[in-house]
Amino acid sequence: MPLVFTATQARFEDVCTVEDALPLLEFLKSSNTPEVDLSPCTWLHTALLQLLLTARPRMAASPVDPALTRWVAPLLADASRERGFDG
Repeated sequence: MPLVFTATQARFEDVCTVEDALPLLEFLKSSNTPEVDLSPCTWLHTALLQLLLTARPRMAASPVDPALTRWVAPLLADASRERGFDG
């Protein structure tokens, strides 16, 4: 499973597809202080990125993948400064 959940954290592993959007949404809505670990993620579907930008969870670890680090990490870092999800 590309997403591994604990009570407060979602860990994105390898290729994360659109099929992971609903479980991610449910996690983000159920956690008071959600955080994400993107370090092992190698590909992120835009549906997941949109949820992360909307929910603004705290980033526990940035992606290590060069493309995600360059294009996605800055967006999520900016978004996590002001967390809020009314979903």
